[in-house]
Amino acid sequence: MAKFTTSLFLLLSLLALTSTAYSTVAKGSVPSNFVKSSCGVTRYPDLCIQSLAMYSSLIQTSSKQMAQTALSVSLVKARSAKAYVINMSKAKGLKRREYQVVKDCVDNIGDSVDRLSKSITELGRMSQGKEESFMWHMSNVQTWVSAALTDENTCVDGFAGRGMNGKVKSTIIAKITNVAQCTSNALALINRFADKH
Repeated sequence: MAKFTTSLFLLLSLLALTSTAYSTVAKGSVPSNFVKSSCGVTRYPDLCIQSLAMYSSLIQTSSKQMAQTALSVSLVKARSAKAYVINMSKAKGLKRREYQVVKDCVDNIGDSVDRLSKSITELGRMSQGKEESFMWHMSNVQTWVSAALTDENTCVDGFAGRGMNGKVKSTIIAKITNVAQCTSNALALINRFADKH
């Protein structure tokens, strides 16, 4: 219950900050140099800047906060994608194979959500004080985020082939690919935080 409460608090904090931070960004402010330079280590730097610029005032120049924020953004997107895929699994006219692939994707994205949630909690437990403790927590975070990324890619891979409905296939792939790209960026930022420690 404490893990859920912590994750919920982080998500609600991000959502609250989004409304005020977005208005600042929308009025023409430039993302902080720290966010830009940090996003330079990611595989999808434009997406990184777009999704994290609004949190510049929260992140400041903290590599840990950058990693936590990136993870939280990824989790929000993963939860949204999970709800979307669940909804798509109830669409009428799905063939048996299509239904099974969508159902498998629901399971995969559900696992991804769980792993991202655990990672946020674990990252929050890190203390800069003890090296062994830091490395143990960091190893857990890196393992879970890597596994979440694998889950997301497995979902997308399930739609390979021609036997799938075009609309179902394309919309789910687009949603999950966006989540996977955010998760990949979060992992790069986590690794950057670990290297700086």
